[in-house]
Amino acid sequence: MSVSLPVPARYCPYSQLGDQPNIVVDGQAQRATQLTLSHWPWNSTPAGLLRDTSTDIVFAYLDRPDLHVDIPLVSNSHFDEDGLLSMYALVDPANALRHRDLMIGASRAGDFAIYSDPDAAKLAFVLAAYADPALSPLPAEVFNGSAPAQIAGLYTLMLQELPALLDDIPGNQHFWEDEFAHLRESEQAIADGHVVIDEVPELELAIVRIPDDMPARTVRRYLTRWQRSVHPFAVHNITDCTRLVWLKGESIEFQYRYESWIQLASRRPAQRIDMDGLAEQLADLESGGGSWEFEGVNEVAPRLHHRGSCRSAIGSETFMALLCAWLRTQPPAWDPYNKDFQQ
Repeated sequence: MSVSLPVPARYCPYSQLGDQPNIVVDGQAQRATQLTLSHWPWNSTPAGLLRDTSTDIVFAYLDRPDLHVDIPLVSNSHFDEDGLLSMYALVDPANALRHRDLMIGASRAGDFAIYSDPDAAKLAFVLAAYADPALSPLPAEVFNGSAPAQIAGLYTLMLQELPALLDDIPGNQHFWEDEFAHLRESEQAIADGHVVIDEVPELELAIVRIPDDMPARTVRRYLTRWQRSVHPFAVHNITDCTRLVWLKGESIEFQYRYESWIQLASRRPAQRIDMDGLAEQLADLESGGGSWEFEGVNEVAPRLHHRGSCRSAIGSETFMALLCAWLRTQPPAWDPYNKDFQQ
C-alpha cells in the first residue's frame, strides 16, 4: 500500500531560521517553529506521535497524512545520531522509509546505548566516528569555527553521506569494528561473570562491578570520548535502571542515563535528584586528594565522580551507603514532562 508522504523538507541551520516557518526535530522550538517532532524536555510534539526517540517520532509523523504540514525548512540546534536520522526522514522520506527499522534502531543505540540489531549499533558507531575530528573522513574545516558553524557543516555534509552509509554498513567496517569488538567482549565478560551487575530495583539503581585489571577503552557517547572498561551498550542492554554506579578497584562513579533527561514515551524513569549535596559529603570524607564533582542534573548523562586521580580513598561500601540514603531521602530536581516543575 502506498503511503502519502509530506513534501521533502530542506535543512536550514538553526541560527539562520529567523522568522521563517520551520519544523524542529530532536530539539526545542524557536519562535517561528510550526511543528516540533522531538523527545526533548518540555516540547510541543503532538501527543499522538510521542515515541522514545525523535527518529521514531518522525516516522510516526510520516504515518499520519492528516498531520502533515507543508513547511519547507527543518532544523535542529545540535548534532547527534538521533538528530541526523530524524532530520533525514523529513529531507528524504521515501528513502528513509526503506530503512525505517535500521534508522530507529540506530537512534536508540545512539541515544540510549541499547540495541537488538547489530547493524543498528554499527551504524550508530559509524555516525559517531564521522563526528569525531580524529577519525572523520569529512573535511577538517568542518570541525573549525564556532559551534553553530560546526553543527551546520556536519548536518549539510552528513545528510548527503547518510544514504550511502545506510546502504553499506559492511563497507564501513573500519569505522565500527573496534568499538563493536569492545561491545562483544564486554557482553562476554558479563556472561562469564567477570563483570557483575547488581540491581537495587526500588531505587532504579544498577551497580556495575568491574575487575581492577580490565583495561579502559575509548567509546564515543554524545560526541565526546569516554574511557570505559565495559562498553555501555553491554550494560544498558540488560538493565533498565537509569541510575548506574561503575565500580572498578578504587574508582567509583555514579551516572544518570539519558533516558531520565528526555520525555520517554514507553515508561517514566525515576526522576533525577541533585547530587551536589552528596558531592560535598564525599569531599568532606575524601582523604585521597582530588575533589568530588557532580556535573549537573540538567546535563544529558551527568556523572558524580572523583576528579584528580580518579581513584578515591572512600570505600565502595561507604559510597553505596551514602548514595542509597541520598536517593531515598532527597526530592526530585528534574522533570522533563513539566516545565513549571520546581524542586
